[in-house]
Amino acid sequence: MILEEKYTLTNGVEIPKLGLGTWFINNKDVPQAVKDATKIGYRHIDTAQAYRNETGVGEGIRNCGVNRSDMFVTTKLAAEAKSYKKAVSAIDGSLKTMGLDYIDMMIIHSPQPWSKFREADHFFEGNREAWRALEDAYKAGKLRAIGVSNFEKPDIENILNSCTVKPMVNQILAHISNTPTELIEYTQSQGILVEAYSPVGHGEILNNQEIVKVAQKYDVTVPQLSIRFDLQLGLLPLPKTANPAHMKMNAQVDFIISGEDMELLKNIEHIKDYGNASAMPVYGGKMNLKTMLSFILHSNRR
Repeated sequence: MILEEKYTLTNGVEIPKLGLGTWFINNKDVPQAVKDATKIGYRHIDTAQAYRNETGVGEGIRNCGVNRSDMFVTTKLAAEAKSYKKAVSAIDGSLKTMGLDYIDMMIIHSPQPWSKFREADHFFEGNREAWRALEDAYKAGKLRAIGVSNFEKPDIENILNSCTVKPMVNQILAHISNTPTELIEYTQSQGILVEAYSPVGHGEILNNQEIVKVAQKYDVTVPQLSIRFDLQLGLLPLPKTANPAHMKMNAQVDFIISGEDMELLKNIEHIKDYGNASAMPVYGGKMNLKTMLSFILHSNRR
């Protein structure tokens, strides 16, 4: 069963192969989502400072009835924390906010602040400073593992060229119809585990009839096919849901996609539209003032 399987990070820490994403699950509802997930068998919960739900995730972890040592909790350092001082403060802030003695993994959420996402400036110096803060927290035992998110090859190389502890994870957008093969292969060649957020393409690939036909062939849902696809690429999928029925179904992926169908899925036409999420930077949008304000208002309601 996939919920019992684990990857081993380069420092020997084990991480469950399937996690629960909590993006857009508000702070009030997320404790119950964590509890529901752990009842089903999930032991890996993913959150972020930007999600504004760390308090609720921490509450859910503390009250879910599972030993803390059996849970794996990831949070993300705010994309805007590009100095050592700001990063140290943010790391300690997450520990306090979540009410945890340690965090299993903390990762830099983005190489650029969201308002500058994928622009020419890679913020190399700021990321080195943020990484140094993560290294110090890791060496102090506050974090069991450290990594990055949304980092491209130059961003990873910047860290590798100056670090004393290598990143253990790079969490990126990776799903059927948007699979960054070169980045995945490069990251894996460095011994860095690739995590896949939005493995179901924010729900938009449910409308792709070519993908639907492959799912029907295996008598599974499109989300199940998508999660299995990522797993067979050696990735760690992080499907987001607060629905216990969906949580359970997402974990029922004990089937094998044939080599022929994997090649077909790797070459599905690139997704062009992520619906309402298209304005978000990770889906190709630009975080202009209007988008930023909408994002902040949404986050504050959580």
